[in-house]
Amino acid sequence: MTQLKTKFSGGVRIFVYGTLKPGEENYQRYCAGKVVLAQKATTLGQLFALPIGYPAMTIGESTVHGYLLSFADLGILDALDELEDYQPEGEMSENLYNRLEVEVKNPLGLSLGWAWVYLMNPAKVEMLKGVHLPDGWWNSDNKSHHQTADYVLDD
Repeated sequence: MTQLKTKFSGGVRIFVYGTLKPGEENYQRYCAGKVVLAQKATTLGQLFALPIGYPAMTIGESTVHGYLLSFADLGILDALDELEDYQPEGEMSENLYNRLEVEVKNPLGLSLGWAWVYLMNPAKVEMLKGVHLPDGWWNSDNKSHHQTADYVLDD
C-alpha cells in the first residue's frame, strides 16, 4: 500500500515548495500549530512560477527546494486536498493538482524517505503560462530562503 511510505508513527509527511512553506501565505492558516517538524528538503521535479501568484511543480529530473513538513494528524490531507483542488476520487486530468509520493532528501542529499507532494499536470502549467524556475526555488517575495534554518515547531 503506497500510503504507508508517507506515514511516520501515525502521522503524515508532505513536501511543500510554495505557499505552504514556513513564512509563506498559506502556512499560518493551514500548518501553524499542526506541524511537528519542518526541515529543509529537496526532491526531483520541475518548478514553475504561475502569474496568478503561486507555484506549480511537475514531474521532472531537476532539484526542487522546499520543506518536509511532518504532521501528527492525518486530517491535514483533507484540508490540503481542498486547498490544492485535489479530488482523490476524481480524474487526474480534472484536478488542479494531484497528490503523489516522492522521495525527499535533506540538503546534503541523504534520503529522508517518502512524502506526499502536490503536482500539476504540465499541460495545466502551460495553460496557466507558468515560467520555469531552473534554480528550483520559489518565494512569494522573490527573495531567496537559502539561509532559512531548519527548526522544530512546538504547539
